[in-house]
Amino acid sequence: MTDPDGALAHPSLPADRVARAQSPIGPGQFETVLLAAQAGARWASTNLWNEYAPAVAAFLRARGSREPDDLTSEVFLAVFDRLDGFSGGEAEFRAFVFTIAYRRLTDELRRRSRRGEHEEWQQELDGRRSPSAEHEALSRLSDDATRALLEGLSPDQRDVMVLRIIADLTVEQVAEVLGKRPGAVKALQRRGLETLRKRIARGRTPLGGRVDGRE
Repeated sequence: MTDPDGALAHPSLPADRVARAQSPIGPGQFETVLLAAQAGARWASTNLWNEYAPAVAAFLRARGSREPDDLTSEVFLAVFDRLDGFSGGEAEFRAFVFTIAYRRLTDELRRRSRRGEHEEWQQELDGRRSPSAEHEALSRLSDDATRALLEGLSPDQRDVMVLRIIADLTVEQVAEVLGKRPGAVKALQRRGLETLRKRIARGRTPLGGRVDGRE
C-alpha cells in the first residue's frame, strides 16, 4: 500500500521516535497523536496512517474499488490536507476519515458508470477485529461465497453492513457518512442482517448473534 506524502519514511528520526511511529495508537493516546499530526509531526501522521489505512483499504475493496490501495492514499492525502480544521475525538476522527473515503469511492464508481464499465465487487475481510458473530461467520466462508452473500444485498444495505463491520462505525456515524437518518440506517442494517441470515442458513453455515448494539 502506497503511503501518502512519504509518511512512512523516517531516516532521520531517533530510534524512540521510529518505534513510536510504528506502534499502534493505544488507549488515551489519540489526542496526543492527533495534536502532533496537526502540528506537522510526521511520526504522528504515520501513526494515523497505520491505525486507519488498513480498514479504509478493506472498506474500499469491499465496495468495489478497482485500485483500493491507491484510493486509500488519495483518501489520506485529503485527510492530512484537512487535518488542521478537524476537531473532535477518536470516534469523530474515524467518521471523518470514512466520510472522505466514501465520497472518493462514490466519485470512482460514478466515473466508471459514465464510461459504462461493469462494477466488479471484490472482498478481502479485514482480519484486525471480529465485532460480531456475522463477521466471524462471513470470515469462515470462501471469497466466492462471501461475494455472493453481500452481492445479494441492495447497495444501501451493503454500504451499511460494510461500514458497520469493517469500518467499525456506530449507527450514528454510518448515518453521517451516508447522509441518512439513524433510523434509516437501522432499518437497512436489520433488512441486511435478515437477508444474510437467510442466505447463510440456506448454505448451512451456523450464524448466531447479531451486529452489536453500539449506536
